[in-house]
Amino acid sequence: MTAFFQLFGSSASSQIKTGDKIPSFSLQDQNGKTFQISSVLGKQPLVIYFYPKDETSVCTKEACSFRDSYQDFQKYGAVVIGISADNVASHQSFATHHSLPFTLLSDPKNEVRKLFGVPKTFVIPGRVTYIVDKNGIVVHTFNSMRDGEKHVTEALEALRKL
Repeated sequence: MTAFFQLFGSSASSQIKTGDKIPSFSLQDQNGKTFQISSVLGKQPLVIYFYPKDETSVCTKEACSFRDSYQDFQKYGAVVIGISADNVASHQSFATHHSLPFTLLSDPKNEVRKLFGVPKTFVIPGRVTYIVDKNGIVVHTFNSMRDGEKHVTEALEALRKL
């Protein structure tokens, strides 16, 4: 059974859930600078979304939906962070191509994805959004591979409730 989860997904018990504190991590952003989550924890809410791949259909719709609602996220003082295994150059190109105003982090070894326990769908990396309060506690999660835009509406609704 363990080999099944390693190949086809994470066990549900390892996934970060509502009420959990997010782990500390640092990754390279789309500009090649080191982003440390500790630099924003304790200051403002976070919307951390994991997605499979730059420039794919659903991922592009999701990113553009976050972009189009970016002012709403700013009203709540939230930092939006997208994370995938794509490299820094891919993120730079993706952010420029779609005028993305938020941070994209490169997780080439899927280390942060594993820290969060983001499940896979077969061999495709999962699409999960975490809404995190100022104290680093997850207040809402949303998991949907097909409905990228709903990640944005779910995140905004969760921020409204903070």
